Amino acid sequence: MKVLVTGTAGFIGNEFAIRLLERGDEVIGIDSVNDYYDVTLKEARLARIRGYGGFAEVRAGIHDRAAMEDLFTRYKPQRVVNLAAQAGVRYSLKNPYAYVDSNLLGFVNILEGCRHHGVEHLVYASSSSVYGANTRMPFSVHDNVDHPVSLYAASKKANELMAHTYSHLYGIPTTGLRFFTVYGPWGRPDMAYFSFTKDILEGRAINVFNHGDMQRDFTYIDDIVEGVMRVLDKVPQGNPAWSGDAPDPGTSRAPYKLYNIGNNNPVKLMHMIEVLERNLGKTAVKNFLPMQPGDVPATFADVDDLMRDVGFKPATPIEEGLEKFTDWYRDFYGTSR
Repeated sequence: MKVLVTGTAGFIGNEFAIRLLERGDEVIGIDSVNDYYDVTLKEARLARIRGYGGFAEVRAGIHDRAAMEDLFTRYKPQRVVNLAAQAGVRYSLKNPYAYVDSNLLGFVNILEGCRHHGVEHLVYASSSSVYGANTRMPFSVHDNVDHPVSLYAASKKANELMAHTYSHLYGIPTTGLRFFTVYGPWGRPDMAYFSFTKDILEGRAINVFNHGDMQRDFTYIDDIVEGVMRVLDKVPQGNPAWSGDAPDPGTSRAPYKLYNIGNNNPVKLMHMIEVLERNLGKTAVKNFLPMQPGDVPATFADVDDLMRDVGFKPATPIEEGLEKFTDWYRDFYGTSR
């Protein structure tokens, strides 16, 4: 297939593009390579995929309407996987306009490209953040999620609503994937496990929010990529049993679907820190702080739909995943053991 992957300098987009290329697909990759975090890391990710045959690189932002129109016209992708976004819950309190540009305007550009160029399937990244103020665990795609607690979460919920509209109006098959705390080699420096590793190795205190009383459904990058691959190959159909009298948020009469991709196994934040300490051979100096605005105390993914429809469930233990991450970190940054 010819697949457009947005965010190919990003963590998930880069790994996913490599997987497609190794399978023999053709990949058009677009990324603005902005400076939200270390550009050197983003360029190093891109260098990993430039050697593959069948990869075309476009350096632009998805919010650039003219660039996106040109991309769809020139390359005519059969399927689209949107993994580009302005990420980060806390950063959305500082720079809300970045989320409007990438996550809203950019997503409209993608939807319009799919609409006007006959794309067979749009798969796009949503987030566990959409569950917001929900407290019933595990989080289910069939639950209502109308109470986001950050602009980032609201922008991802908006993506789901926008995708449904295009599925309904134009028959475009769309699948939204709610990712749960993705981690692993080549990851994002703004994520806690990554910044903790840097600070522990450099002897700085780490900030532990909500006084350590947090849980996250950490999901290893290889599991995320496997889930996205399987979903890409399963084009959604409308749900004939869907009823407007009792609307199911996870499906529709239109060709629209939502899935959680998470490890289905919440890990306490303090345990994650203990695993890092063992791997690094150093004890962290901990600065315990209250909960930050926009954060939630726990996440926990219900993955029954994913298992039923594509036969896959993430299962990498946090101990295994963090060992692979810290080995990569030492190698990439040249730190001593």
